[in-house]
Amino acid sequence: MTNPNPLTEADVIKVASLARLELRPDEVATFTEQLGSVLGHAQDIAALNLEGLSPMAHPFDLENVLREDVVTPSLDRDAVLAAAPDAAEHRFRVGRILGEAP
Repeated sequence: MTNPNPLTEADVIKVASLARLELRPDEVATFTEQLGSVLGHAQDIAALNLEGLSPMAHPFDLENVLREDVVTPSLDRDAVLAAAPDAAEHRFRVGRILGEAP
């Protein structure tokens, strides 16, 4: 199926601007063709008669195989925290990731 409203380079430039993307002229041409192809494919799918079909996330029926949740002995919290480089309030203490003090 052909797209009655083909995507133009102006459309791509506008979308790129809204997304705050800087595109070179050769990229505009490439993306116009590629996005037009994607939109054309989406239009082909939209034109299909899907009445009576149920939506699916996967083409095969799958069933998770999970083991029984059984409580087992684990490491002693105090012993593990004692071996850590730094601990506070029964937790590992690590340096700030964002670099700003609270």
